[in-house]
Amino acid sequence: MDILIRMLHDRGHSITVLQSSKSWYIKEDSAYYNSITVPVEKGFNKEYIRPMISKYLEMKRENSSLINFIHLQAIMSTYIYKIHGISSHMASSIFEDRALTQGLNKSQFDMVLTDPAVSEGILLAHYLKLPLVYHVRWVTSTDGHRSVAPSPVSYIPITYSGLSDKMTFLQRVTNMCFYLFYQFELTFLIQSQHQAVCDNYFEPKVKFHELVQAADIWLMRVDFLFEFPRPTMPNIVYVGGLQCKPAKPLPQDLEDFVQSSGEHGVIIMSMGTLIGELPSDLTEEIAAAFAELPQKVIWRHFGKIPSTLGNNTLLVKWIPQNDLLGHPKTRVFIAHGGTNGLQEAIYHGVPVIGIPIFFDQHDNVVRLKERGSAKLLILSTINRDTFLRALQEVLHEPSYKENMQRLSRIHHDQPMRPMDQALYWIEFVMRHKGAAHLRTESYKMPWYSYHSVDVVVFLITVFSCALLMLFASCKYVLGLCYKQKIKRD
Repeated sequence: MDILIRMLHDRGHSITVLQSSKSWYIKEDSAYYNSITVPVEKGFNKEYIRPMISKYLEMKRENSSLINFIHLQAIMSTYIYKIHGISSHMASSIFEDRALTQGLNKSQFDMVLTDPAVSEGILLAHYLKLPLVYHVRWVTSTDGHRSVAPSPVSYIPITYSGLSDKMTFLQRVTNMCFYLFYQFELTFLIQSQHQAVCDNYFEPKVKFHELVQAADIWLMRVDFLFEFPRPTMPNIVYVGGLQCKPAKPLPQDLEDFVQSSGEHGVIIMSMGTLIGELPSDLTEEIAAAFAELPQKVIWRHFGKIPSTLGNNTLLVKWIPQNDLLGHPKTRVFIAHGGTNGLQEAIYHGVPVIGIPIFFDQHDNVVRLKERGSAKLLILSTINRDTFLRALQEVLHEPSYKENMQRLSRIHHDQPMRPMDQALYWIEFVMRHKGAAHLRTESYKMPWYSYHSVDVVVFLITVFSCALLMLFASCKYVLGLCYKQKIKRD
């Protein structure tokens, strides 16, 4: 979103960013936005998330038994419940601050732009009666599509299921089980907390799930190169790869290292910002595998330096990822499977080895794996040999590179760049005070009306009554005939 609001600022818009006092990434002082800080006791920051990831990594590396899987789900559900508790508390802090809310009302904003993974922006847009635009992949704990578009469980995999759109019968059973579990989690662990905020600060009968679905435009951070084909809606605009751009020259020391790889090229490894470091025994195995390769390796690594580190591997704490992926000598990208990194790999046509850890990462890698452009590794099975085999497969099997470059060509073959689409629709909403003509009213229907359960029950009742009447009429006519026959006899 930082890239998007920079571009909005360059086009002359005035932007105010509302953030918590525990914010991780957002800076209070900026040349391109004003900042309002909401004091809170807890936040989704490094101090909160790093212990969670360490615990989850520890569990993830154990055997993949059903008991371990259930334990993992319980851990994640607990953390998700706490995260949305933090979000609800921040929303309450906003509405309790009368000076803040009065100032926001007087500022006469044109619209609210938010990521609906948490609730504050959604609730604030309703409070200020402003048009709402999402920069979205997830809505609370579910995929954004599932909140607003028809999503048949028969061929659309549930997030965290690790399934594709080609499911066997047993996989469809599994998909349905995931769907039911996450509906329970969404209803009782997540939405209930945000609904409590609605009940406290809004007029009666305001439903949080209706506020979520009432957004004017959904700027979806994927496209159908990445996502499986599925039903969509008129107000969903696909801006996958919005942050991608041509590579810039590398810093000279990094360029020298890359050029020293010769014809073998370079491997890039980065596990993202949230995952500070992998367990030390795992990094020893990975470093040992790297040491056996003729390629040079640039590894974004934190923590202890592995004793098995080879001379071909450069450890750094920060990399110009986009610029490295766009370098002609880059051969493979090893990543955790975050959406942004995979979109950059598609943009530059670099095949991927995915090592997913949590959230949507496994599902993201599965999408590229199904298109023949990525290799998926499960954390609990990684050792020196399995990691080396995966590297050699992706390096020497041409189909991985060919498939990813095909995806890259399709991505670039668009009538309008994703960023230009995003900017156009944001300004469209501001010009027209919303986009109600693109928004379905189905979100106002109760579930039994949406699925036509009431219609089916009505038709069954009418049909049953008609059959009963026909049966009664036939019985009555036959009775009369029988009586007449007895009289004649």
